[in-house]
Amino acid sequence: VSGIAHYGNCFGVPTVGGECAFEDGYSGNPLVNVFALGVFRTDEIFYARARGLGNPVIYVGAKTGRDGIHGASMASAEFSEDSMQKRPNVQVGDPFMEKLLLEACLEIFASGALAGVQDMGAAGLTSSSVEMASRAGNGIELDLDQIPRRTTKLTPYEMLLSESQERMLMVAKPGREQEVFDLCKKWDLDVAIIGRVTDTGRFVCKATPGYDPLAPEVIPRDARVAVDIPIPMLVEDAPKYDRPQRAVKPDAIANAVIGPTVTDANAELLALVGSPNLGSRQWIWRQYDHVVRDGTVYRPGAADAAVIRVFCEDGATTYEKYLALSVDCNGRHVQLDPHMGAAMAVAECSRNLACVGAESLGLTDCLNFGSPEKPETMWRFSQSVDGIRDACNALGIPVVSGNVSLYNETDGQSILPTPTVAIVGQLQALEDRVSLAFAADKELALLGVPARGALGASEWLTSKVDEVTGEPVGIDLVAEAKLQKALIELARARVLSSAHDVSDGGIAVCLAESALASGVGCHVTLGVSGGRDLAKLWSEEPSRAVVSYAKEQAAAVRAICERHGVPLRAIGTTGGEWVRIDSVVDLPVFELANAHMRALESIVGAG
Repeated sequence: VSGIAHYGNCFGVPTVGGECAFEDGYSGNPLVNVFALGVFRTDEIFYARARGLGNPVIYVGAKTGRDGIHGASMASAEFSEDSMQKRPNVQVGDPFMEKLLLEACLEIFASGALAGVQDMGAAGLTSSSVEMASRAGNGIELDLDQIPRRTTKLTPYEMLLSESQERMLMVAKPGREQEVFDLCKKWDLDVAIIGRVTDTGRFVCKATPGYDPLAPEVIPRDARVAVDIPIPMLVEDAPKYDRPQRAVKPDAIANAVIGPTVTDANAELLALVGSPNLGSRQWIWRQYDHVVRDGTVYRPGAADAAVIRVFCEDGATTYEKYLALSVDCNGRHVQLDPHMGAAMAVAECSRNLACVGAESLGLTDCLNFGSPEKPETMWRFSQSVDGIRDACNALGIPVVSGNVSLYNETDGQSILPTPTVAIVGQLQALEDRVSLAFAADKELALLGVPARGALGASEWLTSKVDEVTGEPVGIDLVAEAKLQKALIELARARVLSSAHDVSDGGIAVCLAESALASGVGCHVTLGVSGGRDLAKLWSEEPSRAVVSYAKEQAAAVRAICERHGVPLRAIGTTGGEWVRIDSVVDLPVFELANAHMRALESIVGAG
């Protein structure tokens, strides 16, 4: 949290939302997936291609050190006590240098001096140069003696694999390299010509043995070939794995578990809203600057998705566009059923956008799994990819990018399979936005297929039996698509007062969260009487949402739902200072709020 806060706050990018989950498997391999959204003119797109034979290859940004060497290969290995000392030095991030690099890049782009550009990320200079050459169908030759460095005695191997941050690789157009140099000087950035584009189709790197520009006595340069590899061998012709897969049968995952009988639903709901996985995230997001640049419309906790205002220029005209962002993944559901669980992650993420009134535009993912050398893990990985595909096809969402993080295991303990997805959506107008907070004296309705009471992988059942178990809840993607279309039309018709999807913690937590967002309670009738029937309160079956609206809008809401084939059930009203569900839940909002706000105290302490 402090790392994201430090870099984001210093860099000046608002952190507007997120997801946080606690599970034993993450202790040895904590996951931090970060998604950043930018906007640009469609006629000013710069591609990561090394185009133009003989064009200079230019290094821009921070100097190269030993930080992050083997970072990419480290991500392809399991950890044990004996291997901990082999972890590479963590990359040294400098947000102020990144800001200088950003501003310099924007000016260099505007100058028209570039033929291609790519950042140096995983595997550093190697991946960026090879990928750029491959996309252009060219070769590339580098002179490693020219690389700016901040560490002595760097070998060619280290310079090629260093993952030092805040670095870019650029290919300038013929005769325009001086423009790049001048702008880098303006922003006080290191810059050097380190190579050229060739027509050989090979990755060639030269270096003088023992050459070190930082040494007290610098030896004469006599560059020799250190690397000479066909580029296709490192890209499209690289070895492709087809690892064995072994399906995990349901009876090998878990027997169907109904769950223990509940005698005090009030206590159960208080425990859920006060649990680390469902409680308030204020301790986290209050450390982030989520309003810098004055574009944030919905701050963290205000709605199912963040909503931001972006300013888009077209000549002399500036347009305001409203984008929504959401990230999601419940690894427990993926553990029980990787295909359906991954599809549920996509559906929930997109449903969050629909609840605020936004239509999904595109998805990116980060597929986090354990060792693919284990057939069961490889099967879960393959099934999850198929689940994401099927959900995106059903919901009409293009997958535009993504990455993979494997071998997330320590001492044989794997993380939960965690295919995290992030989706960006757009609202037609700011007035279409819908929050999750209740307002007084509104009608309440449950949209979607009624719950069966399945508890598989739910927060409630997991807390009771201390393992991920139960019958997988599954998802009907056709019903999900209908629900999301109805939610978007309801928002655009401006007939809703609030909307909140039913997900982690079930409908009881859904109702409590909407009450907590405003302090306004509710009186709800679900037909739940007690005992095992209470499973319907905690079930995390998808494709459901609770909406509220003024009484005079009831007919319009029902008509839209009927047009989309979405079941609507009137369940009560908002108002007062208590959350009441049938005769089983009767809690004051302030008591729920107290439990909710203290959720992370056991982890981060009070205050």
